[in-house]
Amino acid sequence: MQNSELPDLAHTRTRPLHWVATATAMAAVIALAGLLQPDDATATASSGRGSGAGPGRTAPDPAAVRLPLECGTAASTVTRKAVGDLDGDGGPETVVAGRCAAGSGTPPEGIYVLAGTRDGGPRVVATLVAPADRLTVGDLAVTGRAVTATLYGYSTPEVPVCCPDRKERVSWRWDGAKFLRTTENAEGGTGGPDLTAL
Repeated sequence: MQNSELPDLAHTRTRPLHWVATATAMAAVIALAGLLQPDDATATASSGRGSGAGPGRTAPDPAAVRLPLECGTAASTVTRKAVGDLDGDGGPETVVAGRCAAGSGTPPEGIYVLAGTRDGGPRVVATLVAPADRLTVGDLAVTGRAVTATLYGYSTPEVPVCCPDRKERVSWRWDGAKFLRTTENAEGGTGGPDLTAL
């Protein structure tokens, strides 16, 4: 006997048809979700430079790679970082300026390009500026597929390290085999290309 104060719950009893309809609806939702995956879910490995996964990969982390700096017992530090797709493969590279972490003064900096390896880790694939060039980096950016930087240097070895007396604006662009360096001089002209192999 059913209590008249409670609603009729007969409609909540499940039947085999109910479970078939539920299973069909769930299968349709799962199939639709598979079709609506973003493009990077089906990305394949890039053939360019063996640089790991193609579109959708994350920019290489400079903290996970040892920069080619000779610092003795001192640590190295990244002073500037920029990210962009320099080779047009759909995945980002990271460009970093780094130097030895000196207690005082301003040690020379290097500029390095990092790319991902096939296992997802970073590696240094190019040195755009070496610390041996005795330059410091004022700014660093990736615009489009070009790296740009302002570099400060010295006209002679006698110029004190505290006070660089030369400033130049430079850019590098990947041509498929190497980075081409272009220097903008103070007159607004453009110097000849300097080739930096990858």
